[in-house]
Amino acid sequence: MAKKQTESVARLDSTYMQHYDAYMERHQRKKKRLVRRLVMFAVLVMVVAGFMGFYHIKQKAVYAEKLEQYDQLQENMEVLKQEEKDLKQEIELLNNEEYVLQIARTNYFFSKEGEIIFKMPNEDPLY
Repeated sequence: MAKKQTESVARLDSTYMQHYDAYMERHQRKKKRLVRRLVMFAVLVMVVAGFMGFYHIKQKAVYAEKLEQYDQLQENMEVLKQEEKDLKQEIELLNNEEYVLQIARTNYFFSKEGEIIFKMPNEDPLY
């Protein structure tokens, strides 16, 4: 019943109503512009957040790769340090004349004066 009563109310055509209608129209346009701006801002924020997320994931992958490469280089450095230590020790031994003579006698069959060297086979005969 209330609906029938509102339909029967006549609209007054006064300057107040014209101003009110203009005000309501401006208000609706402002509201529409506000919604558009908010939607555009939300889209912009989502695009920026998407790029930042993509960049973050990419940087994480690069960091993991660099960390793996760093670990590999650390292992390589340990091996090289051990090799350097062994080489320094060998240099120290090669500075010793007795050691050099011993290597020459075993590897190159050098002998002292009057000494005869016999080479013995390392393997047992197969017969």
